[in-house]
Amino acid sequence: MGASIVCTSASLEHSARRSSQTGWMPTEIERGQVQELVGHGARLVEVLPPEEYEDDHIPGAISIPLKDLDSDSVVPLERTSPVVVYCWDTA
Repeated sequence: MGASIVCTSASLEHSARRSSQTGWMPTEIERGQVQELVGHGARLVEVLPPEEYEDDHIPGAISIPLKDLDSDSVVPLERTSPVVVYCWDTA
């Protein structure tokens, strides 16, 4: 089982690319980078359905299902801290 992991952050330039059109862009990162970011206060967000989150998730992760992801659902996330968004891939 693997994970698709994307990080977006305005506070850690090495983890996100800057786009002149849209600001900070998500970047795919490796497991070691996830551990480093979490060690520096990054929030983990799993985007799979709630049933799958309840079945298994990374400790400390919060659940925001992709279909529910909007400006209201991300209110608990600090805009100045990195956010690591992931989902499990069984393929």
